[in-house]
Amino acid sequence: MPQLARRIGRAKPSAIMQVAEKAKRLKAEGRDIISFSIGVPNFLPGDHVYAAVREALAKDSGQYGSNRGADALLDAFIEHMGKIGLTGYGRVNCATGIGAKHVIYNIAEALLDEGDTIVFPTPYWTSYLDIAEIVNAKIDLLPCPASQDYKLTPAQLDAALAKKPKVFLFNNPSNPTGMVYSKDEIDALAAVVAKYPDTWVITDDIYNRMVFDGLGYHNFVHSRPELRDRVIFIDSLSKTYGMPGWRVGFMAGPEVIAQAVTTMNSNHITNVPEIVTAAAVAALSGPQDVPTQRCAEFQAKRDQVMAAMDSIPGVICPRPQGAFYVFPDISVAFGKTHQPSGLKIGNDMDFCNALLETKGVACVPGSAFGEPSALRISYTCPTPQLAPGLQRFQEFFAELA
Repeated sequence: MPQLARRIGRAKPSAIMQVAEKAKRLKAEGRDIISFSIGVPNFLPGDHVYAAVREALAKDSGQYGSNRGADALLDAFIEHMGKIGLTGYGRVNCATGIGAKHVIYNIAEALLDEGDTIVFPTPYWTSYLDIAEIVNAKIDLLPCPASQDYKLTPAQLDAALAKKPKVFLFNNPSNPTGMVYSKDEIDALAAVVAKYPDTWVITDDIYNRMVFDGLGYHNFVHSRPELRDRVIFIDSLSKTYGMPGWRVGFMAGPEVIAQAVTTMNSNHITNVPEIVTAAAVAALSGPQDVPTQRCAEFQAKRDQVMAAMDSIPGVICPRPQGAFYVFPDISVAFGKTHQPSGLKIGNDMDFCNALLETKGVACVPGSAFGEPSALRISYTCPTPQLAPGLQRFQEFFAELA
């Protein structure tokens, strides 16, 4: 029979979704499962978003929309960016997509020819590697272990950019670690980026409104306005507004990039649907009490999870200050056996499988993010489930020998 294209052999299913599907299947079978796996915020947007949708339905035109995004949506996004200090952008600098992942994929298609190099820190969001492999780019990974708080250092970045990669991809706050770069840290990295004018910079910062402890969100453009000509900012409705299923992502950057994404949209999706556009405009422009309240709740949950991690001997867990993840190094468990079940723990995959089978707690192995010494805990589960899930996690460790 005819063969598939070679690129499909480079495409892999999401490791995160595989864990989530297994947890869902076990729950359907009657198991008591607590999921710390998938990174969904588990709240819904404010009532004004649904009111805007109902109004849009009553006036639905049923027509094609703009490949770039409706003017009202672009304007709402520009105003939204202004609130975090990213000013001076116009509609020509922006484009939309079916979620941030779609936007990043379009940008990868626009920037990376086969064999071009993209560089990004490890741990990374799983889709970074997947997208880079699909477009057949060369990948340069910059290991940032727990011993350096999962953060990229200026020296690492300098050495990487000296090799003149086509693209540097940066994520702040981080998925999977929840780590947030301070202003001083961003300033230091921006100074390095400024030395290498031949590299595009993508800042995937969709958790920019979920920053804790008063730390604040900082971007390379804040530090070095001249970098505006090659920094591409990515944002999304999914996490901030509890709207992952609505699938709205954004980019802002040089006009040539926004036009490239718009052209790709004309071939891929045509437009963000009219009803979804109405919801997105309402979310961005309307009351912000829901995301503000949820951010405070996530900070409190972070504290609860960190207290549990800190209580387990040998577990190393840098304190995250954003998003809704913790990323403990659980390598202390490797080589041990879970005594009640007899399951041996040789690596992060063994650990997560045994934890799910014996305690009904689903986590994502760190190897999915390029860090096999760790695992990711997403603490967005319903609040009543958090303490029991953490207790089971602690009990699992106590039963290792």
